[in-house]
Amino acid sequence: MSFKKDEMLIMPAVDIKNGKCVQLVQGQPGSEMIAIENPENVAKHWEDLGAENLHIIDLDGTIDGKTSLDVIKKILKEVSVPIQLGGGIRSIDYAKRLLDLDIERLIIGTMGIEHPETITKLSDEYGSERIMISLDSKDNRVVIKGWQEKIDKSPAELSNEFKEHGAGSILFTNVDVEGLLGGFYTEPVIELKNSVDLPIVYSGGITSISDVKQLNESGVEGIVIGSALYKDKIDLKEALKYQNR
Repeated sequence: MSFKKDEMLIMPAVDIKNGKCVQLVQGQPGSEMIAIENPENVAKHWEDLGAENLHIIDLDGTIDGKTSLDVIKKILKEVSVPIQLGGGIRSIDYAKRLLDLDIERLIIGTMGIEHPETITKLSDEYGSERIMISLDSKDNRVVIKGWQEKIDKSPAELSNEFKEHGAGSILFTNVDVEGLLGGFYTEPVIELKNSVDLPIVYSGGITSISDVKQLNESGVEGIVIGSALYKDKIDLKEALKYQNR
């Protein structure tokens, strides 16, 4: 699942909470717009429709600190495509445990931002291409701890620091538009893309095929689509036509 300059990976999101596949509005607990049993079957469904990569987030780990390792293992058993995984990764030991399960790429958020040396350690041991730093943005400031705490730096300001620490790619989520199904803001994406020489996967507010086309033109190396797929606002097979530039 390496990134290529002439390709934009399109990744359906499978967010796990209480053993179900959910989509939250702006990450707020209790705001589920969908809740589907057996996330492993949901993951398989997207693979069957042609997804070549999947984006899995353990919301139990992010929100409550209780990991959904059993569900993650079921997904890994059910699908054959590479997955990138994040949520609730609060220790080096747990990160290694996940990487040893054959997770293609691990998304590190709060732990990496508060303790950048963890990114270096994991990158040195497993390779930078398997370590992604998550830069979530609200009002153009990075937020951590389930989007509850704000840092006085923009994603662009932090991005090069994490390249130096060994991150191989960046997941950029714009919380301002996440889950609202109202489109995305182009400017923050372009600003980050121009600030760092690392592959960027964008997430947040992708609502239409027009959004997918616009992101393809922006040069990002990947996008995550969540609510729009589950609400039938985007047809995955149509979106996949934009994987190539």
